[in-house]
Amino acid sequence: MKLSSHRYGKARVRVVKILRDGPRHAVIEADVQALLEGDFVTSYTKGDNSKVVATDTVKNTINVLSRDHLTADIEKFALHLARHFLGRYPQIERTHIDIRERVWERLGDNNHSFTAPGSPVPWVKAVVTAKSEELSSGVTDWLILKSTGSGFSDYPRCEFTTLPETNERIFASSVTAGWHWIKHPASFRETNARIREAMLRPFCENFSPSVQATMAEMAEAVFAVVPEIDEVSLALPNKHCNLINLQPFGLDNPNIVFTATDDPHGQIEAVFTR
Repeated sequence: MKLSSHRYGKARVRVVKILRDGPRHAVIEADVQALLEGDFVTSYTKGDNSKVVATDTVKNTINVLSRDHLTADIEKFALHLARHFLGRYPQIERTHIDIRERVWERLGDNNHSFTAPGSPVPWVKAVVTAKSEELSSGVTDWLILKSTGSGFSDYPRCEFTTLPETNERIFASSVTAGWHWIKHPASFRETNARIREAMLRPFCENFSPSVQATMAEMAEAVFAVVPEIDEVSLALPNKHCNLINLQPFGLDNPNIVFTATDDPHGQIEAVFTR
């Protein structure tokens, strides 16, 4: 048997970096894959790991270098990573760096709140019988993020509690929302847009002590501006962005570099009625 080709490394290294220009922030979210080629044949044929760079080391390298080198020009970061691996380990002959970026666009002129293009996805549900009509509208896959103005503290602790309390964290979610019509507005499209705008105001402007509190404020804002609905349902999975510990590498991390996770996530759901 002949080993025709080989490469290995780390995939789905998800880095979120907050670029801070005073109170005005920008968000870079990169999904990085780094694969290495070189003199690794004996690791396959003889079980010899003496030249194998651990994939955990590859992950740590991506995280550490992102602190100072990940910018809006992700091409420059890809080249920096590739050159680093090639220059650091003589057994590496070729490095493949692939980066996919989730683009976060500013919500209006807000300094620290963002959404992703292509979201939300509107939906509508109609249930009609000979005697009744029920109509609901809503959105799903609505990606929203605020880079500051969120915390979580003063919760019960037990022997299984490890989560540290904080008054400074990223709040990111993929929102599913729905609202039930009791009267048809002149324009559903325009009213739906007003509902989304109303939901965003407390999310962007208010400090969030919890996802639950922000959900209630979002629903209350909708009821205040749209009399044609009597119910708002919200599901806000808490998409965690965890601060990366760079102390083992002699670096601080003043709330700028995070790892993004999808699973497991906090799932918070509620229905509010007028």
